[in-house]
Amino acid sequence: MTPEDGEAILRDYFAPWIQRLGLRVEEVGERHAVVRLPWSDALAREGGGLCGQAMMAAADTATVIAISSARGGFVPMTTVQQSTTFQRPVVDKDVLVDVRITKLGRTLAFSEITLTADGAGDPVARASTVYAILG
Repeated sequence: MTPEDGEAILRDYFAPWIQRLGLRVEEVGERHAVVRLPWSDALAREGGGLCGQAMMAAADTATVIAISSARGGFVPMTTVQQSTTFQRPVVDKDVLVDVRITKLGRTLAFSEITLTADGAGDPVARASTVYAILG
């Protein structure tokens, strides 16, 4: 799968409000994906930091791209569990969402996600997800 294939999945399978986040697929591999969440004042909360809900939605969406890449294309799936820990605020920076599939079974997929402000070394958040594969 290519980043362009990932972009097509974003266009074809996600709700309009997710598409308005402006996510861009930067990289896909056998068991991973990197997706960029562009900074937007519209996604900032009181105090100027990027809201956690936007980062969680980006992590969840990027996981679909990573699972699709691992399976060779999109199949119906749904989130079973997502746990997110926020470590520091993000202000005026894009966020890179790096998803690594840790286990890919026939009906379940597990992932670890690192969210990093563009140009920074330390993560701003970490997440883990479990997905049910429906197709």
